[in-house]
Amino acid sequence: MVDTMQTAYLDTIARIERLHREFLDVVKLELDTKGVHDINAVQAMILFNLGNHEMSVSELALRGCYMGSNVSYNLKKLGEFGYLVQERAEHDRRVTRVRLSDKGQALRQKILEMHERHLAELSKTPLTEQDLNHTNTALQRLDRFWARMADMTTRRVELMPAAQ
Repeated sequence: MVDTMQTAYLDTIARIERLHREFLDVVKLELDTKGVHDINAVQAMILFNLGNHEMSVSELALRGCYMGSNVSYNLKKLGEFGYLVQERAEHDRRVTRVRLSDKGQALRQKILEMHERHLAELSKTPLTEQDLNHTNTALQRLDRFWARMADMTTRRVELMPAAQ
């Protein structure tokens, strides 16, 4: 039992990582076919996830999964290339608020069209909406588990006596 659970757990971790990389490769190919060479796939997904909202840098970081990326650096680059508008919040000048520019909205629309094409192709496969819902449920549970493990580890570290 333990061995099969361990195998399934480790396979899941590896698959999540591989799927994330493969998805970013698909986004990069989409950018290349659209002639977009000034940003990378992670930056494109930041734009997509920002959508029509205006939010702080920390809100955006919490909202998405930008593996191996520095959100502040990526937002700076997106601003330099004209995809984002960055402004200091009126109530707290330390907080930077970001929103898509017209150029960012146009690119977001291209990514949305990519997702629509993928959905049309997905409907021709044996993968069902129910399959995706079951996958999302399992991933949400895994997400909560890892958050709980991180919290427990943090508390354990805080309780450790300081090194002499």
